[in-house]
Amino acid sequence: MKIDGTHYRSLWWNAERDVLEIIDQRWLPHDFRVIPVATMQDFADAIYEMRVRGAPLIGATAAYGMALAMREDPSDANMDAAWTFLEKTRPTAINLRWALDRCRAALRPLPQGERATAAHALAAEIADEDVEINRRIGAHGLEIIREIAAKKPAGEPVRLLTHCNAGWLATVDWGTATSPMYQAHEAGIPLHVWVDETRPRNQGALTAWELGSHGVPHTYITDNAGGHLMQHGLVDMVITGTDRTTRQGDVCNKIGTYLKALAARDNGVPFYVALPSPTIDWTVGDGVAEIPIEERNAREVTHIQGVTDEGGIGHVRVTPEGTEGGNPAFDVTPHRLVTGLITERGVCDASEEGLSGLFPEHAQAAE
Repeated sequence: MKIDGTHYRSLWWNAERDVLEIIDQRWLPHDFRVIPVATMQDFADAIYEMRVRGAPLIGATAAYGMALAMREDPSDANMDAAWTFLEKTRPTAINLRWALDRCRAALRPLPQGERATAAHALAAEIADEDVEINRRIGAHGLEIIREIAAKKPAGEPVRLLTHCNAGWLATVDWGTATSPMYQAHEAGIPLHVWVDETRPRNQGALTAWELGSHGVPHTYITDNAGGHLMQHGLVDMVITGTDRTTRQGDVCNKIGTYLKALAARDNGVPFYVALPSPTIDWTVGDGVAEIPIEERNAREVTHIQGVTDEGGIGHVRVTPEGTEGGNPAFDVTPHRLVTGLITERGVCDASEEGLSGLFPEHAQAAE
């Protein structure tokens, strides 16, 4: 996608500097900063501190982290140590472990002298794969938007609601939930996107920044406004991303997603989830019971980041002094509340049968 007319991915290898570079998302949408990720501690900090965020992007970043580890020491012991070091940074998003497992499985059989080159090539492959997966998700989601648009009066926009940022900043490019939006916009379909603020980190502001950069009409709303809009017929479709999806179609996404699904069900609004296949955890059945939910620092709740009157970026406390903050970062939406899953292979029911039909090779391996 583009920023001021220039194409960017969320991460890329700078061959001249021989280092991975990322967009440091902690400062968006107020300041656009690119930083190098040069050490193993840099990789861990980038993931944990949400310099990179979004399940697909976390996975791609971790793959480049494994590549760096193999450059420093290609031994089995260091490979395992790097896997453990990176895996513990974020417990909920499954792409992190998926990427680390894929790297270790591919590298383990190789002679140590070949591992560094192979690891770097694999990391680049994982990044490129993510771009294509998201493009294809967008193509399948576009057809759903076309169907909605065909039933509306001429010129009336399709009104979408999304939660958190499942845009290109959360992936290597295109995004998951935003990919159908971008492709519909490029196809000339009138859209209006309701963008949840998504407290406590206000990641909806990243979505608004993305959509604004591409000319997609949108409105930034409070997290609790979505149900009201649905009650008044102002939402045609909800579409979110996911950080981990169970084999039966339960969806773990940013905190607040479950409430949007409940409101959508009560108002007859279709609730879709954009689902890259690496985000499916075939080992988990019941998402509510089995998926670990990351509890983040309470300061993210008690303080808020913004631009000061002097033009700098700062934090202010919004709670009474001494008030504790609770900060579960994700919730689980049961599959019964999900209208459909939009994957790179097509759209399916949120069920074990639906996912197994699109991905039989993974379903069989999990049995």
